[in-house]
Amino acid sequence: MPRKIGEPILEVDDLHTYCFTRWGTVKAVDGMSFSLREGEALGIVGESGCGKTMTALSLLKLLPRPVARIIKGSIKLQGEDLVPKSEREMRSIRGRRISMILQDPQTSLNPVFTIGNQLIEAIQIHHDERRRSLVRRAIDGLKQVRVAAPERRVDDYPHQMSGGMKQRVVGAIAISCEPKVIIADEPTTSLDVTIQAQYLRLLREIQEATNLSLIFITHDFGIVAKMCDRVMVMYAGRVVESGPVRDIFNRPAHPYTQALLSSVPSMDEDVERLYSIAGQPPGLWDLPIGCRFAARCQFAEDRCRQQYPPAVTIGEGHTASCWIAKGT
Repeated sequence: MPRKIGEPILEVDDLHTYCFTRWGTVKAVDGMSFSLREGEALGIVGESGCGKTMTALSLLKLLPRPVARIIKGSIKLQGEDLVPKSEREMRSIRGRRISMILQDPQTSLNPVFTIGNQLIEAIQIHHDERRRSLVRRAIDGLKQVRVAAPERRVDDYPHQMSGGMKQRVVGAIAISCEPKVIIADEPTTSLDVTIQAQYLRLLREIQEATNLSLIFITHDFGIVAKMCDRVMVMYAGRVVESGPVRDIFNRPAHPYTQALLSSVPSMDEDVERLYSIAGQPPGLWDLPIGCRFAARCQFAEDRCRQQYPPAVTIGEGHTASCWIAKGT
């Protein structure tokens, strides 16, 4: 059944999440704004340390305490702002309305509890049912993510499963309470290419069957092309370009997006040395006043170093924060 892209289900406006350390204030997320529609897949890409995972943790209010906290902004899920919610209120929202597939299944699963116990723990927070009914739900969850012999595997411990099976179990926990939004934080990082393809196909099938909204955090543009409808490119805590996947691939407007795409090896070209982006991202505790990519950009002008560029409309739904970007 094809997905139907509906009305916005998640709206983030001017989100600022800072970490307060002895070395200074780290602006991990510094003015993030975006929306996610029902049934839509949104990709978030960027180098390590640009704020992708901190954005995801902010959406679920799972920030490391007491270091990190949301300074300002709103996170509206189905019109309800999550920022002022207490921890008690968030427990009733996490899993049931918005959920997350964490990056590493090795650290996401508790080694001393069975798979079934960990699935049941997630389910019983939102469903007050008898043990037998909860076990049946856990088995159904494993079936949904294509785990073979779920009646038997539900009693296994994490160490008895392969990396690919563990990742499926983490996915089963995330979808066990039928949330409206799932955040997948680099869920294929620890998988080999064959298992990765199977897992991505599985996520796509689940999304099409349930019409859920998906936020996919990754470094891999190949995954973005396969999985996502829209993509946001992050750099140093901010979105520098966003738009439909086809537009971003065919008409990248920001020099950073162009550099990222140039870094993807081509099977059709024989080169002596692969392209890499020169320099390093700025420290998030000491950010420049102008464009944060200016020090690494070959097109940088004086104004790029003196003032942060406004967002320019490149096309329908396609914007870039760059002084030299040419829009419509």
